[in-house]
This record gives sequence, C-alpha cells and structure tokens, in this order.
Amino acid sequence: MNEVFEFIINSRKAFIKLIDGLSIEQLNKIPDGFNNNIIWNFGHIVVSTQTLCYVRTGVLADTSSVKYNEFYRKDTKPTYTVTEEEVAELKAIAIESVEKIKEDYAKGLFANTIPYSTATFGAQLHSIEEILITTIGHDNLHFGYALALKKLV
Repeated sequence: MNEVFEFIINSRKAFIKLIDGLSIEQLNKIPDGFNNNIIWNFGHIVVSTQTLCYVRTGVLADTSSVKYNEFYRKDTKPTYTVTEEEVAELKAIAIESVEKIKEDYAKGLFANTIPYSTATFGAQLHSIEEILITTIGHDNLHFGYALALKKLV
C-alpha cells in the first residue's frame, strides 16, 4: 500500500503545481458551459478522500469534522470566490490528510468498511484498500477536468 499512498501524494503534488501556475482569478473562473472551476475540483478531491476513508469506515460518524466539506462535497458547485488563504489551506490539507490516512492505515484504524457504491465509477467498495485505489482514479479524473478548464481560463 505504500506505493498507493505515494501515488496519491505525487498526483496531488502535480495538481498543486497546476494551481501554483494560475492566478486566483483563473482558479475561480467558471467557463461558459461548465458548473465548476479548477479550485472546486481540487477542493473536491481533498474532502472526498477524507470522507470516504473516515466516514465509510465508521471512524467518524459524519462529515462535520472534514473542513470545507460543505463547499466541495459531491453535488455542490462554487458559490463564492475562494481566497488565496483558502487555496493555501486546501493545498496543505491535500497532502497532510493523505499522510494522516497513511498513519492511521498503518495503525489498523480502518478495520471495518461500510460498503459503498461510488457515483463516479459505480464501483462497490468493500475495504479501505479499495477506497484508496479508487481515490487514485477519482483524484486524477478531477485533475483531468482541471487541465481542461485551464485551457479555458
């Protein structure tokens, strides 16, 4: 599983590099025909992984302790202009949260998983390992959206 965690972190570093090359205006711009922006796609992967890992394993009862979840969870869209400060915090959480999940995984914290079918892929997830592997695909799906959006902003 170390390779899985390493891949997630490296993918997120690539996403952060994309973000670092854009202005706050570009990150917040919603191009015509779209309902979200680059920073929403990034924030979405940050909150989704924490939610799947901690809530779907019963470690957390709900998402109330996942910072920014209300703004970036599934079925949301941008409703405000994200600040430089929030971007910086999301970038930090993106890496720190995966490192924390890796530590908790090593401690055996995620022993039980409540089966869950993903909306994006329709995959049934039965274990923390399946959640983490699906995270790779989910993160990179949204990175791809961000790359496409970059051409329009």
